[in-house]
Amino acid sequence: MYAYGGRRSEAERDAATVEIGYALVSAAFAAAVLFGAVAGPALLFSLPGPLSKVLPPLGVTVAAVVFVARVVAVLVRFRHASQPSQPGRTNPDS
Repeated sequence: MYAYGGRRSEAERDAATVEIGYALVSAAFAAAVLFGAVAGPALLFSLPGPLSKVLPPLGVTVAAVVFVARVVAVLVRFRHASQPSQPGRTNPDS
C-alpha cells in the first residue's frame, strides 16, 4: 500500500478515504437494521413489562458491537488487499 519511499500517492490516499467512508456508511446501515430488529418490537408494540425494558438497551448494545465489527472488518480487508501497481494490471510484478 505504501510506495517505495514510504509515502502514499494521491490515488492511495483517495482509495483509503473512500474505503473509510464505505466502512462507516455500511456499518451505520447494518447497526440501524439490527437495532430496529432487536428494539423495534419494544418501541412499536406494548410488550410485557421486563421485555419492553430490556430490548432497547440490548438493541443499542448489539448495534454498537456490529458497527465496530463491520468497520474493523472492512478496513482490515482493505489493508490486506493487494493493490495493483499500474492500472489494468492484476499483479504488481507483471
